Amino acid sequence: MEKSGVPSGTQAVQRAMSVLACFRDGGPTLSASDLARRTRLSTSTAHRLARALVSTGFLEQDARTSRYRLGPSMTELGRLSFHQRGLHRVAPELGQLAHATSATVDLAIRNGPHAVILIGGSVDPDDGTGLRRPLHSTALGKVLLAWAPPGEDDVAALGPLRPQTERTIVDPEELRAEIERVRKAGYALNDGESSHGIRTLAVPVLDRAEQVRYALAVRSTPEVITDTRIGWFAMHARACARALEVLLLPPEERRITDF
Repeated sequence: MEKSGVPSGTQAVQRAMSVLACFRDGGPTLSASDLARRTRLSTSTAHRLARALVSTGFLEQDARTSRYRLGPSMTELGRLSFHQRGLHRVAPELGQLAHATSATVDLAIRNGPHAVILIGGSVDPDDGTGLRRPLHSTALGKVLLAWAPPGEDDVAALGPLRPQTERTIVDPEELRAEIERVRKAGYALNDGESSHGIRTLAVPVLDRAEQVRYALAVRSTPEVITDTRIGWFAMHARACARALEVLLLPPEERRITDF
């Protein structure tokens, strides 16, 4: 049934996108009933949407099992987006930072209330999937919030701040205060807020308007990223972030460097 005030064409697109989003976890192929359960649509509606996506190449259907997986159109667009963003150029810089710090290095963007790692040590080499984590519980996410464009820094828009560990910030006012501390410090820390025994430091990759385009993180343990070495890790991460600004942003969008 069509929602009041929502054109049927818009609703169909939104539902089709929700079907594609079911494959974000990089898991196995999905049946029509799996899609229906994940999207909370009827099985017939999920099947109809999946068939439409098969016809355009965004999904494929196994002829033997009738299960669905992402199709060649998704592969093509994903590769195009990866190259258009310039992400194919950044591996040497990330590798150098990882070597210098002996830490896992990741580069992420924001997708709604999540930080999505696009390239780095957390990306699974077998299936290409990275990590998708709530903004409020990660250093990457705090950076993406702290230097967000106007209108995208509203903590209230994130919805309930669910705990990942007992150290996760779940109070909106506390998160706002943390974001302000991040801005002043120039980096964010995640100290066991998403996984026990893990400490992550993240810095922004900024454009000329001083707004974040990407977040860069180094991740290890508190025994490696010690309190006394946080400044050292931040220095190396910032140097890499400035290099990434050159690699990922067109000249007219880069920050002006003082000589």
